[in-house]
Amino acid sequence: MKFLIDNALSPVVAERLQAAGHDEAHVRDYGLQAASDEEIFERAQKEQRVVVSADTDFALRAVAMPAKLAAVVARREPPPKRPTPLAALKRS
Repeated sequence: MKFLIDNALSPVVAERLQAAGHDEAHVRDYGLQAASDEEIFERAQKEQRVVVSADTDFALRAVAMPAKLAAVVARREPPPKRPTPLAALKRS
């Protein structure tokens, strides 16, 4: 599978995909780190790559665009755990 990693994610993501045997590229490889979403979509389409991003805007834009891309993978970290309230710690 061919991936294009958005600037919102570390190049380490690209390295890990490559280590797993995938054809990967990071937007930095093309000098597109400040590119618009549309420019990144165009590059992905040209090379038949799946965009991987932590930016939820990519997924929203992909739905609104004509069917030009195979897919967009939006990678989001789980929300941080809420800290234990201090009052609960004092009761223990």
